[in-house]
Formats: sequence, structure tokens, C-alpha cells
Amino acid sequence: MDKSARKFFRCAIYTRKSTDHNLDLEFNSLDAQREACEAYIKSQAHEGWRLIPDRYDDGAFSGASLDRPALQQLLSEVRSGKIDVVVVYKVDRLTRALADFAKLVELFDRHSVSFVSVTQSFNTTSSMGRLTLNVLLSFAQFEREVIGERVRDKIAASKRKGLWVGGPIPLGYASIGKKLVIVPEEAETVRLIFSLYLEFGAVRLVAEELDGRGVRTKRQALANGRIRGDGRFGVGSLANLLRNRFYIGEVVYRGEIHPGEHEPILDRALFEGVQAKLANQAVARSLRLKGSSAILAGRLFDDSSNRMTPTHANKRGVRYRYYVSHPLLQNRSEDAGSVRRVSAPDIERIVLDAVREHLENRTARQEEGSLGDRELIDEYVERIILKPNSIDILIRQQSEPDDAGQPEYDCTPNPDAHEGARTVIALPWSPPTSGTAKGILHEPSSPLPMSPDTREDLLTAIGKARHWMDDLVNGRAASFAEIAKRENRVERHVRFLAPLAFLSPRIIRAIIGGNAPPSLTVTGLAKALPYSWVEQERRIGLLLG
Repeated sequence: MDKSARKFFRCAIYTRKSTDHNLDLEFNSLDAQREACEAYIKSQAHEGWRLIPDRYDDGAFSGASLDRPALQQLLSEVRSGKIDVVVVYKVDRLTRALADFAKLVELFDRHSVSFVSVTQSFNTTSSMGRLTLNVLLSFAQFEREVIGERVRDKIAASKRKGLWVGGPIPLGYASIGKKLVIVPEEAETVRLIFSLYLEFGAVRLVAEELDGRGVRTKRQALANGRIRGDGRFGVGSLANLLRNRFYIGEVVYRGEIHPGEHEPILDRALFEGVQAKLANQAVARSLRLKGSSAILAGRLFDDSSNRMTPTHANKRGVRYRYYVSHPLLQNRSEDAGSVRRVSAPDIERIVLDAVREHLENRTARQEEGSLGDRELIDEYVERIILKPNSIDILIRQQSEPDDAGQPEYDCTPNPDAHEGARTVIALPWSPPTSGTAKGILHEPSSPLPMSPDTREDLLTAIGKARHWMDDLVNGRAASFAEIAKRENRVERHVRFLAPLAFLSPRIIRAIIGGNAPPSLTVTGLAKALPYSWVEQERRIGLLLG
């Protein structure tokens, strides 16, 4: 890096601070670093050093990685040949990771850029200077790791004492003086959610009910001014909330439960009742999956890590099976992956053929050939990822044979099909626009079918509403209040569903056939339902024929 022939050297100052503490001051740590660097550059003016006007300041960014906006801008200028010297206050302002530092030095060398620390005399052009820098960076990395261990130990000790140590504030609480206190309005929402789950028995129905009532997630203002929350409750977030022991005054850390110092929102009987119902639902779902014809259920994912959920549609007496990206069933199409819907028979045949061929090409146990389709998937397939141009099949890792001479398999889940020691079968593939599967016309571009669970919920609600209205007409019930008492429901719930008794026959036929809009829900259908059948059909988007 001989710059003796140059008259001027363009110098860039880089500053960094790990936290945002005191960054709002008129003269902060970043300004102090820059002032020292500017003074050093002026002292080298006789060597032709000149400060460029651009600033490269990273406030509240850790030195553990290179993912910092100002640093990336600086490196971009280095690659463009606009900088000759990078000046920092201390080496660890640039990075605290030895591996990252080696990458930076390599980049600087490639573009003939020098690196200077104003408080430490280093010259990166000499072998001794590099050795000294490497030693210093080793201690900087050691310091970072020790700090991390100390922070983790402090968090663990605080958790064991039941203290809240920061992070997202749970719904129902507010942080005052670094302690959590109950917010009465939000606490009522929490109790409502738990009560609704005991009433409906399904997280999805609770989410729909909350959406119909206009109940939204906790609104929080972040330090950068952005607003988080204040949206609809999702099934995943509700499931986590229903399992959160924080609401009964407990703190969970690494599987251990400790008494918390905060005041509980729920009584233990209500919480344990919900946990028992969640456990029963999980067992029922597991049994339902095992009895399902969808052999890839639980293993098939899109390229955004969403599960592909099995579903079906009935047309003219023929059942068409599909796997659908789960966010689509929750009206979250923006979260779905590139492949949103695929024919179940097609993808199952492709995966089975690929797995059997893979097993035939290696030394396999003789009984592998006699395994059924489901047993083959359960035994060997860990994960399947659908991409626009390929299918990645993650095969369970086979270890050395055990004492009995039989190979063992590592079944530890691995969400990343491209990391670790797993075998990945990558198949070139693209979603067909149309085709046939076992003699059945397959139209992937047709509208998304209504899920069986949604159809069952709608038909059940319609049946109840008709039964209640028939009781009122024939004198078997005197009022909605009497029906609500008999059904062990609130009167408002009965009144809310009652208009479904007057639903258009065409809408009911569409629901039975699975041809109604897939986004249709009990809450959406019953809410402000007009009595005109034509208006009902127009409102839900049912095509008139």
C-alpha cells in the first residue's frame, strides 16, 4: 500500500457506541470520538491527510457483528475507491470480533486502504502491526464474550427471584419504575380471552370472536418512535398467551418455574382449566393427523417456513385434496410463501418416489422396501420445503449401527434444510398450472377452498340458530334469555347467532359444498346480516348464477 506518490489521502472517521444511553445529549460519546479523530487527522496534515465531510456514526449498535448501517456505507465507499484511510478512536469501535476484523483488513488491503486507531499506534502494512492488532482484537472478543456471560447470569439470577428483566410487556401490564403493574382494562381482556377459550374450545374461534368484538393486541411505542401492536389477534399469539404462566404470578426460565414478584391477573383454577383443555386439544389433533390421508402433514413447509396445511374441496361428488400455506387460512396472505397451494396427490407422489429412489441408491435395510407410504415418511423424512423451482426433502440423519446391527436415526428437528449434517434431496420442480392426478382434473389456479373446520363451524352455528328460532315460534322457549340459560350461554351470544336462521339457501348450499368464500367465518357472516337474500349473497361475495 505505497501511497508515497500520492499528494493527498482521503480520510474517513468511523464512530460507534453500543447503547443509546446519553445519545440525546448535545455532546455525546460519538462526538467525543470524532473530535479526537479530527485532531489526529489535523496532526497528519503535513503528510497530506484530508478529512472527507461525510459522517459514519453508528449509535446503539453492538460491535459483535458488521451489520451496522454506517459501517456498511463506509465499506461501500471503500469498495468504490473514495477512501484512502479509515480512522477510529479505538480498534474495538470498528469491531469486537476477530473473524470480522480479519475480513475488514482483507477488504482494506484489496482496495489499498489504511486503518488507523488514534489511541493505539498501529500500522496495518507491517506484520508486527497485524500481530499487535490480532492480539488486541482477541482480548476485545474475550471481553465481549465475558460481558455476554455476565449479562446472562444476571438475567438468570433475576428470573429466579421472580423479577421482570425487560423485553415485550405482556398484555395486561404496564412498566412503571421498572416494575410491572396491572392495567385494569387490559387485564379484563386477558380474562375474556381465557373465558372465551373455555367456551369455544378452539383458538381460531377465539381469534374470530375477538376480531368481531374489535379487541386488538397491545399497543406499544418503541424507542425509535414506531408503534407495535394494535392489530388483530393471530392464532399463534393467542396460543402463546393462553400458555403464559406469567398471568398467574409465575416466571418461567429455561424450563424452571419461579414465583414472580408481579401481581397475577388470573386465578389458578381458570388457568389450569385452560391448560387441560389445550392438552386435550393437542392430543386430539395428533390422533386426527395420524388418521388423516395427508401423509405429509406436519412436515411440509413453504419457503417462508409456514406449515402447509391439508385441506380439501368437494366438486360434483369428487374430493380434491390440497396442501395450503397456513397464513392463507388465517387471512394473512402477505405472510404466505411463494408456493401457496399444491395438489396433495401430486406432491405426495413426488416425495415418495424421491425417498424410495434415495433409499435404493444406498445400502438399505431389506424391510425398507416393505414400508407403507406413511411409515416411510415417518421413518425417514424430517422436513419438506416447497420452493418456486425446487423441492428440498430433508432426510433424517443416519448414524452408525448400534450393537444389534441396526442403524439409528437422529430425529432432532432441524428447521434449516441447508445447515447441519442432514441429507437434503433437492428436486427440480415448478408448481403446475394445470394437470391431472390419478384421473382427476387438478386446477391449482382455482380459488382456495373453504377449510373443513370452517365449514363445520358455520353449519353448526346455522343449525343452532334455526333450532332456537323454531323453539320460539312453537312456544318451546319464551325468550332469548331462556334459550341462553338453557344452553349455558350469554344472551348476547344467542341474539348474535339468531339471524343465521334466515340465511339464503344458496349460501347454505355453497357452504355444504365447500364453495363459499374461504375467508367466511361465523362472526363475519352473523355480524350485521341483512334479511334480503340477494343482499346477503352480494355481501359475502357469492357469484350470482
